[in-house]
Amino acid sequence: MRSTSHRSVKRDSLLQRSDLFRKIVDHMQIGVIVADAKGYIVYINDTYARFLELDPNAQIGRHATEVVSNTRLHIVAKTGIPEINYPHQFKDIGYLVQRIPIKEDEAVIAVLGLVLFENASTANRLAEKLTRLETKLALYEKQLASLRATRYTFDHIIGRSRALKSAKKEAMHAATNDLPVLITGESGTGKELFAQAIHHASSRKSYPFIRVNCAAIPKDLFESELFGYEKGAYTGANAKGKPGKFELAHLGTIFLDEIGDLPVEMQPKLLRVLESREFERVGGNRLIRSDFRMIAATNQDLGKLMEARQFRKDLFYRINVIPIKISPLRERRGDILPLVTHFLGQSQGAPSFSEIRMDKAVATCLKGYSWPGNGRELLNVIERTLSSLDGGIITVADLPLYLHGGLKTPVSASGSSLREKLFEAEREVIRQALKQAGHNKSRAARTLGIHRTLLYRKMKLLGLMS
Repeated sequence: MRSTSHRSVKRDSLLQRSDLFRKIVDHMQIGVIVADAKGYIVYINDTYARFLELDPNAQIGRHATEVVSNTRLHIVAKTGIPEINYPHQFKDIGYLVQRIPIKEDEAVIAVLGLVLFENASTANRLAEKLTRLETKLALYEKQLASLRATRYTFDHIIGRSRALKSAKKEAMHAATNDLPVLITGESGTGKELFAQAIHHASSRKSYPFIRVNCAAIPKDLFESELFGYEKGAYTGANAKGKPGKFELAHLGTIFLDEIGDLPVEMQPKLLRVLESREFERVGGNRLIRSDFRMIAATNQDLGKLMEARQFRKDLFYRINVIPIKISPLRERRGDILPLVTHFLGQSQGAPSFSEIRMDKAVATCLKGYSWPGNGRELLNVIERTLSSLDGGIITVADLPLYLHGGLKTPVSASGSSLREKLFEAEREVIRQALKQAGHNKSRAARTLGIHRTLLYRKMKLLGLMS
């Protein structure tokens, strides 16, 4: 009798405490909802019920999806994985909610859902503010994407030669996968154009296209440029640190242009990142993972660089999974006039050059020139010609002098090999460009339509360095 009376008192005490806890939770300005292991509601507090405009007692026993149509309580009950600060929509307004699985002997027995707010009106104000911030963030992300977007697609690759069509076909195939691509070709053949076209046609087109010119980065800054650095990593560094190119390329494409100029000491580090997709910032110890697609390009003979031990064989095999070779313009002369048509249309802001005609002798002159600067040089010639054109017809006299007999050294098919004659022609073109520019190398490079680094390299190769 005494034992029965003791159990009764204990039960009444537990019931009173349970009722007390319920009253406390009901009056808290927190939305609370509890579902069992199968997703059926066992409790919802008054605050949350008022916010949902529902009768709390009528919700008991209903499935969670009947109470909140887009709830995930039943999913958390099934997976056992908590969702903390999870974005959720109520009445077209965004909120952050918590869904916490309650376990007993490693099995989920219930799921606790929480929405934190002082009251319904405060929650609405906080949610509206969050929505405005999300809208601004989306706008900034859109603007950032436009800054990093590709300019060129496969439609911008102009030409009808068999060699160009073959390269374009290989590039289109490369766009269907995420394998590394190595684009080779002389300067001015359009290697970046191909890289951008591949990115734009791939599943990564909505994400960044990050370009890195390996020939333009000082050797001592290479690692920080590629992998970023933490604050205080070195003297003169940004006080807040800086993300590297590989970090910025997450989900997108990184284009390593002029990869033949990559310092030898950086090559094993690049290889490791390509294989693991992981790296650390300079001065940091946090491992950063980036999901990127890599495209590399070079106008150098990597085979010769490997023989000279200036380029690692293991790195070459890693980047040369899909090789794409772009032939020089002199080997696909059938592409010259289509490119002229395209460039004229671009220069005039029109799809064609119907207002400007070309003398037949001009076409012959353009097709007969070797174009050592390839498409970039051709574009430079068209722009220069249009800038000084008087009238609606382009004649040979309107073209730069070196295109129509202005060379001091004639190029003939006898006496020397074709390679030697091409060297002689290129040497004379560069010599004349330097003379016209008053030996200002930057100005001469712009006149020739090539990068200053390439001009220095060619001058050294052709014996023009003083």
